[in-house]
Amino acid sequence: MDDIIPAVPTGSNPYDRDLEKNPANHAALTPLSFIERTAAVFPGRLAVVHGNRSFTWRDTYSRCRRLGSALERRGIGLGDTVAVMLANTPEMFECAFGVPMCGAVLNTLNTRLDAEAIAFMLDHGEAKVLISDREFSPTVQKALSKCKVRPLVVDVDDPECAAPGARLGELDYEGFLEQGDPDWGWSWPADEWQAISLNYTSGTTGNPKGVVYHHRGAYLNGVGNILCWGLPQHSVYLWTLPMFHCNGWCFPWTMAANAGTNVCLRKVEAGAIFDLVRRHRVTHYCGAPIVHQTLINAPAELRKGIEWTVHGLVAGAAPPASMIEGMERMGFSITHVYGLTETYGPATVCEKQPEWADLPIAERAQMNGRQGVRYPVEEGLSVMDPETMTPVPADGETMGEIMFRGNITMKGYLKNPTATQEAFRGGWFHSGDLAVLQPDGYVKIKDRSKDIIISGGENISSIEVEDVIYRHPAVMAAAVVAMPDPKWGETPCAFVELKSGASATEAEIIEHCRSRLARFKAPRAVVFGELPKTSTGKIQKFLLREKAKSASAIDA
Repeated sequence: MDDIIPAVPTGSNPYDRDLEKNPANHAALTPLSFIERTAAVFPGRLAVVHGNRSFTWRDTYSRCRRLGSALERRGIGLGDTVAVMLANTPEMFECAFGVPMCGAVLNTLNTRLDAEAIAFMLDHGEAKVLISDREFSPTVQKALSKCKVRPLVVDVDDPECAAPGARLGELDYEGFLEQGDPDWGWSWPADEWQAISLNYTSGTTGNPKGVVYHHRGAYLNGVGNILCWGLPQHSVYLWTLPMFHCNGWCFPWTMAANAGTNVCLRKVEAGAIFDLVRRHRVTHYCGAPIVHQTLINAPAELRKGIEWTVHGLVAGAAPPASMIEGMERMGFSITHVYGLTETYGPATVCEKQPEWADLPIAERAQMNGRQGVRYPVEEGLSVMDPETMTPVPADGETMGEIMFRGNITMKGYLKNPTATQEAFRGGWFHSGDLAVLQPDGYVKIKDRSKDIIISGGENISSIEVEDVIYRHPAVMAAAVVAMPDPKWGETPCAFVELKSGASATEAEIIEHCRSRLARFKAPRAVVFGELPKTSTGKIQKFLLREKAKSASAIDA
């Protein structure tokens, strides 16, 4: 019995004994470390370009430290909120680093929201400072008049702004930076669980919820973007995606880690995008399906001179396969990701398998249009019955709710413990998206739980119908919602935005769907016109549902 290894006393691990965390072997993860390293290793490389302005990584790091220092001198510190109402400009990029450098939390405001929503967010987040681009002064001025406590306002004067509004601030951004120290020693967060940013959900019903990110998640998703996209070092990234949306899907931190170049863009227009791609030899960009659809439908002459592969990330509940196919025909390489505000932006990726390259382009687009598999920095992805919390079989048929768990899931909702507990019920984050798990383990969204149409007891996926409508050559954008029906309970109603110069009739769209779907899934009504969209290109179905209800009531 002498050769038996003595049992380790309960509660004692020999690999922990006398091996303590200390400054030499442990540091909290923070994406602020990315810009510090890149400024030291690649100080002279171009970091940010916007119109006639450009900054190296040395310049940008210095400006970020000036911003953090100036905020600290104004008494802003740990746990304070700094809100920003900014377009995709160098100032917005600098706020992703300068604000958390002093321990504060960055709240990027959606520039398309009305004054009431902005006022709510400023009050709910208790913003001490508001940094605002003068283009948005009319909205900001109204919002400030509704705030319970007025924050310190700093104006941003962007030379690329075509119509600046009134000055609202006590000083301008460049003057504010002058109050800061370019060599200021910012404080590394003592705890990576510390909040780094606050992002509000869209708030389609009731007040929006404040989603809190931590330094650890921001660091990991910043790296995760590089891993999932195979992002080469020194990539040139065009900011078609709003930086206010999920902190630009964490790409400000990604591009600092990448030591790449950020090409700023105030407004998404096909001509401006193709011009910047050519001028700066852009390699990567992100956007909602509508952004890619805009590029597909742009005149061919705008694309001339782009002879290298441009890589795009597309996100959305279900980008139509026709869009992915169209981008591939243009020579752009599209990767599909999926996520929510609560998951730091993208948390799944449709990883491309080598054998897909041999498939016909339409079939390959279908494969690439799925939500896919989890990000390598997310620990859990499942499709489950939300009541029993049991995983659905990988049969491509049984629907469940997509759920996440891991380091790129939010801390929770600010000042809303009830909503936080409900979102994390059963130890998983409930996305609200309904999906199936396909035999190869890839997730495919069928609908938002609130968007499923139940007609005569049969479930109809609005996304499935939309995907068919998008294949009509005249269609630019489409959305399908439930319309009340006295016989069937609900029937599909399609809202269609046509391409410029194109035409189609209601009967034509309905027949197009009937020839490709079970007849009960085809829309019973089609409404033509421009679709209401959020600033990130998402179609606002809640508004369309109200229109469908009104149309149904009139018909009745």
